[in-house]
Amino acid sequence: MDDQQRRDSAWRALDVVIDPELDEPITDLGFVRSMDVTTEGEVAVHLRLPTSFCAPNFAYLMASDAKDVLTALEWTASVTVELDDHHDSAIINTGLAADAGYRGTFGHEALDDLSELRTTFQRKAHTAAMERCLTGILRRDPAIEITDLGTVTLGDLPAEETTGSLLRRRESLGLSTNADDLVMVDHRGAGYAPAAVPMALRRARSTRISIDGNAHFCRGLLKTRYGDDAADPRTAGNAPSDTGTFVPLSALTMPA
Repeated sequence: MDDQQRRDSAWRALDVVIDPELDEPITDLGFVRSMDVTTEGEVAVHLRLPTSFCAPNFAYLMASDAKDVLTALEWTASVTVELDDHHDSAIINTGLAADAGYRGTFGHEALDDLSELRTTFQRKAHTAAMERCLTGILRRDPAIEITDLGTVTLGDLPAEETTGSLLRRRESLGLSTNADDLVMVDHRGAGYAPAAVPMALRRARSTRISIDGNAHFCRGLLKTRYGDDAADPRTAGNAPSDTGTFVPLSALTMPA
């Protein structure tokens, strides 16, 4: 494996690391600031977030997941992941370097581990993916009755990215992905009575709009904070710039 193949492999690994709140890969969101891969299999990644006060548990989860997927690659000899420009960068980076885990990193501030948080957002991501698929059906066939969406099966969905996204999110929750499984189910896999379908779809749409809106907002904040340095490092160079247009938090606040 040559250097470019190792870099491509590392990027593909990072592509599966998801921002739990925004339900998008950190690579698509622009959260990977730089990545350096050596011939010896050493990988160093710098992450950055839209603000310095993004939730520490979300920040740690993404950074930890990034380190895990890179460490799992058969060719990596060592992996360093650091979070830049966050108010808890020092704490998170020290914990990651020591493989201390979330509780070991934040001590008494970490009341619980991250499994419950992860599950909560996996359920929201599934709900949003389900809504995208069902809304797609409505757009293709406006004459369909809303209540009939409760009978749509996975096998009825077209072979496109929204369907693949739904299948992946079902798998993350341990739900079946057989062709005859209903699309519209809750996080336990239970379907809805016809009369309950319209309200369930409205709630799902609200969840999806919230996720999409937050993702759009965070992209704007990232661009405002880093300017041209928010470009994808896969096309704009590998090292973080020391001459970029980083905007401190104080510049984004209104004067008294």
